[in-house]
Amino acid sequence: MKIAGIRLRRLRFPLDPPFLAAWDPQPRRALEVTLVYVDTSDGLTGIGSGDTMDGFERYADLFVGQNALDLPRHVRVLETIAFHAARYWPLEAALWDLAGKAEGVPAARLLGGVADRLPVYASTGGHRKPAARAESALALRAEGFRALKLRIDKERLADGLAAARAVREAVGDGMEIMVDLNQGWRMPGDVAPLLGYEEVRETAAQLRALDVLWLEEPLAGHDVAGLARLRAESGVRVAGGEMTRTSAELESYVGAGALDVYQPDAVLAVGLLNARELAERVLAGGLWFTPHTWTNGIGLLANLHLAAGLGGGPFLELPYDPPGWTPERRDFMLAEPLRPDADGYLAVPDRPGLGIELDEDAVERYSVD
Repeated sequence: MKIAGIRLRRLRFPLDPPFLAAWDPQPRRALEVTLVYVDTSDGLTGIGSGDTMDGFERYADLFVGQNALDLPRHVRVLETIAFHAARYWPLEAALWDLAGKAEGVPAARLLGGVADRLPVYASTGGHRKPAARAESALALRAEGFRALKLRIDKERLADGLAAARAVREAVGDGMEIMVDLNQGWRMPGDVAPLLGYEEVRETAAQLRALDVLWLEEPLAGHDVAGLARLRAESGVRVAGGEMTRTSAELESYVGAGALDVYQPDAVLAVGLLNARELAERVLAGGLWFTPHTWTNGIGLLANLHLAAGLGGGPFLELPYDPPGWTPERRDFMLAEPLRPDADGYLAVPDRPGLGIELDEDAVERYSVD
């Protein structure tokens, strides 16, 4: 089965200006996403999605005419492209979708088939006052979530810690709480200084008193020694890896014992095949692997298949923070938005591949091509 062609379709999220401002204080354009279609000589089409795939067209000829199921070959080519241009891992997601369709099984089965559903945590994105965030946490618990993640703005550290305390007081021991400092993640043009190590360690001490499950991206991603030191000194699980861009970066964390929780986004960061190889080592060492997801329903599906295939956890990230960030907005291109069940689990679709069913009307409506 040969790759006959690769098609791209750029879409714009249906977001209103207030939510855009909450996402990026200086939004330059509506958030966009690209659908990737891989057509084959056998008539099958694999679908992936993620970042904008800008500039990919000049490299399409490196894949067209090749064996569509030779995933290791395609991953090596994508790595060479990433050195010179962008990271086009959504193409690999489409190839996994294609591989599952060719075999007639969900991609999770090709990735190991350990689980058919995973517990998810509500990954919130906005900054709210303590009382409002506590009320939101109670609403999430009522929906069936057993865990949530809060983001703390380094510029408003005291407010963020107050919100975390309010949430713990509201939910008691009925929910796990994760905290993300986002120190390894920046919007374009953000050159503001990061919190220093001592301030982060003091923050970790306060969060340890709240029994947080993990502290995410507490330091710059390249500060491998600092992350290892914080892990040893803080008494809090250290999570990270969402902004890694090569397997070598992830290996540096493993070698230094820098993380308890590994979170590469397989669709945006290093690809599913590379993430699987890392996850096998991490899980064998008694650590946690739970991919980062902050894209859309197709990216969520890809990471769900990966984590379920390997038995990752203890929770999978599910971006969800109503009323701003809802399943309808996140998964606008899908026929049915992805939702957890009443027990807080997200099921792996039993359809072949990634289980993607597009809403073709929505694809037309939000297309910018």
